[in-house]
Amino acid sequence: MTADDTAGLMTAPIEPTSEKLLALTLSSLDDDKAIEVVQIDLRGKTQIGDHMVVASGRSTRQVTAMAEKLVDRVKHTFGFTAKVEGKDTGDWVLIDTGDVIVHIFRPEVREFYQLEKMWQPGAAPSPAN
Repeated sequence: MTADDTAGLMTAPIEPTSEKLLALTLSSLDDDKAIEVVQIDLRGKTQIGDHMVVASGRSTRQVTAMAEKLVDRVKHTFGFTAKVEGKDTGDWVLIDTGDVIVHIFRPEVREFYQLEKMWQPGAAPSPAN
C-alpha cells in the first residue's frame, strides 16, 4: 500500500445515517454560534425526513455563512452535496440532507413564519378549508 492509498483511506466518507447527519448538523450550528436551535423528531409524522432542525443567525451574513459551512461539512464528512435554497438572500436558508431538514433564519423571519410550531408535539392541525 502506498502513501497515497493510506491518505485515501483516511479521508473516505463515512456512511450517512439520520443520527450521524443530525449530530453533524447540531455540532456545526453550535460551532458557528447559532441561536435558539430547536431539534424536531419527524419520524412517524412525515416522509420528508427523520429530523428537522430550526436555528437562527444574528444577520444575513451569519445565516449564509452557517449554511455554507454546514453544506461543506456534510460534503467532506459524508461525500455528498446537500440541496440548498435561499442562500442568496440569507433571510431563510433551507438545507436538505435527505434525512435531516435544516432551516436557518434571521430572527425576524423566524418569528414571522413560526415554522417549528407546526411540527412541535401537541401542535394543532391546520383547519381544512
